[in-house]
Amino acid sequence: MFDSENRAAIESVLNWVEKVIIGLNFCPFARREVVNNKVRYCVVNLDESKFFEALSILKEEFELLDQNPNIETTLILFQSMLSDFESFLDFLIFAEKELLTLGYEGTYQLAHFHPDYCFEGVDFEDPANFTNRAPFPVLHIIREEGLERVLKHVEDPEAIPETNIEVARRMGNKQLKALLESCIVSD
Repeated sequence: MFDSENRAAIESVLNWVEKVIIGLNFCPFARREVVNNKVRYCVVNLDESKFFEALSILKEEFELLDQNPNIETTLILFQSMLSDFESFLDFLIFAEKELLTLGYEGTYQLAHFHPDYCFEGVDFEDPANFTNRAPFPVLHIIREEGLERVLKHVEDPEAIPETNIEVARRMGNKQLKALLESCIVSD
């Protein structure tokens, strides 16, 4: 299904999408896109010094989505870089600037996930952080048009993040950590 170099990373993220994102209903519209095979998985295998090359890959993914309307969304997996959460946040600043510079504001938006995700002002041990934790650093490119289309059919979409936090806090760190670890596939 996938080349051997990236197989474990992609399967880990596929497991995460299935067990956490869809399984816990953190994204109520993800199932449809996964079932319809409209999610692209892109693995970045660069070392930490290739920061700006990673931004070039982001630009290429925007262009690929422009040319392929049948792909609804892309998950970019950073397999070998941005493992430090602070470095990941620094990269996100540049990624958002790249989105604006390239004129994609209103066309795409970026969501982000990281194994050590921690919301600003929230204790690292708060289970709420698991709503944005993933097996690898992940940058999610979302089509604004598609998001607007599905949000028309969701009652109270503003409540989704708070509902997710409530679910995470009910489950607790131990159960969420075990669930996330169960997603990881070894080489």
